[in-house]
Amino acid sequence: MILPKIPGRTLALFGLLIPLLGVFLWLTLTSGPLAPIPVTVTRVADRTVAPSLFGVGTVEARSTYRIGPTMAGRVQRVEVEVGDQVQPGQLLGEMDPVDLDDRVAAQEAALHRAESGVTAAQAQVRDAQARRDFASAQVHRYEQLLSAQTTSEDLVGAKRQEAQVTAAGLAAAQANLESAEQELVRVRAERAALMRQRSSLRLLAPVAGLVVSRDAEPGSTLVAGQSVVEVIDPTSLWIDARFDQLGAAELRPDLTVAISLRSAPVGNLTGRVLRIEPRADAITEELLAKVAFATLPDPLPRLGELAEVRVILAPLPPGPALPNAALHRRDGALGVWVPGGDWPRFVPVETGAADLDGWVQIRSGLALGEPVILHSQAPLSPRRRVRVVDAIPGVPQ
Repeated sequence: MILPKIPGRTLALFGLLIPLLGVFLWLTLTSGPLAPIPVTVTRVADRTVAPSLFGVGTVEARSTYRIGPTMAGRVQRVEVEVGDQVQPGQLLGEMDPVDLDDRVAAQEAALHRAESGVTAAQAQVRDAQARRDFASAQVHRYEQLLSAQTTSEDLVGAKRQEAQVTAAGLAAAQANLESAEQELVRVRAERAALMRQRSSLRLLAPVAGLVVSRDAEPGSTLVAGQSVVEVIDPTSLWIDARFDQLGAAELRPDLTVAISLRSAPVGNLTGRVLRIEPRADAITEELLAKVAFATLPDPLPRLGELAEVRVILAPLPPGPALPNAALHRRDGALGVWVPGGDWPRFVPVETGAADLDGWVQIRSGLALGEPVILHSQAPLSPRRRVRVVDAIPGVPQ
């Protein structure tokens, strides 16, 4: 059989294409889409996991006093500014008394009149008592004279009638005295009410504290209960913290807490869980807790400042553990990729507690010392080859 003669130009073209095809295949298998994925490997370590709970919150004041009038009125003056330190009983401001001072003066006059009425009624009682005593003595004397038959029966009867009249006069005087005393009690009560009303116009600091808000200026008209200034007790600062409900079952009062304020992220602030609120946030799925400072920082943090809290739990016994970066979820199962030659293998695992350093307990699925893929340059699958390297550029070790 005679083969067809291939032109030299065609042979030269094939001679050029075959090396190029080889280079293409080599690049595809080494650095292209079919190239092995660079991975780093770690091993299951025997390690103590110290579980912690992480939460965020804001600095709040446990004791806040919003000081304002107990009835509607106009602000006459405000004596303090935001940031001022105040002492108990210090004058913070005053409301305009309008006609209250005149009413107090009128009530003072009414009080003096009532006191004079009581004095006059007491004098009337003493006079009536003297008249009654004299009339009783006269009745007794005339009755003795009647026994000696030196006076008449009619005269004795007249003296007895005079004694009855003076007794009735004494009863009337005593009734007038009681009425005057009741009037005095009423006037004194009205005066005391006015004085309390007048004193309530003076806005006083209830405790030693810090002025954090000035909500009204002189001339402003306020309703009852509206705040003029807000004072807090700076020694009562705490953190209103929130923790994810997932994994927060170990949260208990009196646990030690490490605190990092946003203004001082690197600090040695500590505290304790004061209480856990009985109501959780169903929308954000968080637990609410109050965290108290062990020692208040100096200077004091601002109200509303963000803070990070880390609740330190008791460390667990040593056991198999892995960095959480090695864990992956595939088809709904949690597991790790294990290098098996050039082809990785997915192994489901059961995990336990985790700490904030990134370590997770491995309860089942792996043995101590078993190699596990920690990082990969691309997503892994059983059909992609892998290549173990010491480090991957751009991936922290």
